[in-house]
Amino acid sequence: MPDDDLTFVELVRRDLRNVRWPEPTEIRARARRRSRRTAVSAALAVLLVASAVGMVTAGRASGPTATLAVPPSTPAPPTAPAPSGRAEIPEAVLLEPRDLTVATAVRLGDTGLDEPVRVDRQLEACAREHGVGLEPIRSRYSRSRTLLRATGGARGAAPVLSQDVYRVDPPWGLSLFGDIDRMLQACPQWRTSSLVSQAGRTVPAETVHRWEPPVSGFAGDQSMMLRHVTGQSRERIGGKALGPAASVEVTLVIRVGDLVTVIVPGPGTIADRVDGSGPGLSYPQLEALGSRAARRLCGAAEPGC
Repeated sequence: MPDDDLTFVELVRRDLRNVRWPEPTEIRARARRRSRRTAVSAALAVLLVASAVGMVTAGRASGPTATLAVPPSTPAPPTAPAPSGRAEIPEAVLLEPRDLTVATAVRLGDTGLDEPVRVDRQLEACAREHGVGLEPIRSRYSRSRTLLRATGGARGAAPVLSQDVYRVDPPWGLSLFGDIDRMLQACPQWRTSSLVSQAGRTVPAETVHRWEPPVSGFAGDQSMMLRHVTGQSRERIGGKALGPAASVEVTLVIRVGDLVTVIVPGPGTIADRVDGSGPGLSYPQLEALGSRAARRLCGAAEPGC
């Protein structure tokens, strides 16, 4: 009968007659062989795992002679300098009225956190104008005091001395003096412009600022005495003198351990004429005042002295 005339059921029955079925003994033999292969594969897997664990253990015990290759770890990022063990700044580090020869009666004070260390704002402005890159050095703690004259009351009294003390983490205290050197090198002289009222009219004026080479090494671990001379203002056209005469401002910067103090004597406290004469503290007396301030920092600095 042609295949086209057969039904699907008859085709399946005919194909099944042609299939050769294995004997029962052969089926059992194949099953035993498959069981042995499965057992061997499982044993090999267990052996590989045990070997890997043994190699790791041996690597930990034997150090450099271990044969297990371990990928190198990523190096840890650099850490910031560790802060010193001291914290807030005690009031005892500040200069007292008895440290000065000028009578004072009023004391104004303040404390702060994360304050920038300020030395001379005009010197900083000049340095930036001349392209000196400056990153403000910030303190963890700060304490300040302003001593006022005994006469005139709290509002009308003139400042005798202003002092700021900063606690800074290393190496920022060291780098502060490097920044001062760079600013002074960039700004031996600086001209500023302003408008000055003169005889009922406003005229453009120019003022010359000059920073002299500092005196260094007179107190503490590091120290500088800066002398800032502010010339008399003059008309930009004609050069006529305007306003007050030339004056001098002195700034003491002293470091002891992680403490930095900035001391600015007020007008009339120092011999502030351009030639260094006049009433007030002389420059050797200012150096002695800086040494006294450094000794007061010793007990609170880290390391102390």
